[in-house]
Amino acid sequence: MGFAGRIMQEDGRDRLFRRMADRAQINHRWSSLRPAAPGSETVDKDGFYNIGTFPTTAARMRRYEAAAPPLADRAVEGLQLARPDTITHLIVISCTGLSAPGLDFHLIRKFGIPASVERTSVGFMGCYAAINGLKLARHIVRSDPEARVLMLSLELCTLHLQDTRDMEQVLSFMIFGDGCAAAIISSQETGFALDSFKSVMIPETNGHITWNIGDQGFDMVLSGQVPGSIGQSLGQRTSEILPDVNLEDIALWAVHPGGRSVLDAVQHAFKLPASALAHSRDVLRDYGNMSSATVLFVLDAMMRDSTTMPGSLGCAMAFGPGIIAETMQFSVAR
Repeated sequence: MGFAGRIMQEDGRDRLFRRMADRAQINHRWSSLRPAAPGSETVDKDGFYNIGTFPTTAARMRRYEAAAPPLADRAVEGLQLARPDTITHLIVISCTGLSAPGLDFHLIRKFGIPASVERTSVGFMGCYAAINGLKLARHIVRSDPEARVLMLSLELCTLHLQDTRDMEQVLSFMIFGDGCAAAIISSQETGFALDSFKSVMIPETNGHITWNIGDQGFDMVLSGQVPGSIGQSLGQRTSEILPDVNLEDIALWAVHPGGRSVLDAVQHAFKLPASALAHSRDVLRDYGNMSSATVLFVLDAMMRDSTTMPGSLGCAMAFGPGIIAETMQFSVAR
């Protein structure tokens, strides 16, 4: 907020910016970079971002290589894997950094995962990438019931801040934070059952969300038309997203919190009560938008919630470049 507020103040738009920031309903975001002291000429404490001389893409990727492994370790350690040697497949998802050998090799060495593990990397798909990772893991387990898939989603969104005065772009940076989540997908009947997946492409929205590699990081364009396009399209395609159940049968809504207005649009499209998206709004408030990892945070919050009832049906969805809504129907293990 300090950097953004300062550049908006220079242009005389700080009051408008602060009003928009207050409406975002984000209280906290995390970053692999340490924040600078108020009034500093650098954006972060280490001077990675110096006003007027932002780092190149190569420098950002070097920072990613240094910061990503410790965060990945914490996420996998949280799973408390009793037998890492039983992991048969490894899926690593990241849209904000890449290197080779990458996080998959790091996890193999760090946790004693067999070197013969089957590895897959999912990259540059944006906020819906984790849904695609879960879809792939489901295919693996269905073809081999003995498979145990470790999936990691790690995003360092704050490595792609741009030195810009464009209000829409600055507001989009304000939404994003860093985060990482890990999960085990197997045939064991515990947690959530991944029942089915549907992809829904929203017509005439190709330029609403774009994600390109530039000379100074990855360039994100997030149009203000996104919430309206999502809300209008989803409301007309309920039967396509949920072909086998009635809307009223869905008790759990794990919606990717791409922003407050996105959640509002989904709530309106499906005519949901305010309580339906409580977990999504909590994650947005406490973490911001962590790209692909965010929907996994929402699913984790639901899994930990003591009021989540066995047998309940759920729908997860996330949105990204296209615009495409990647959706998943799931149920709580009995």
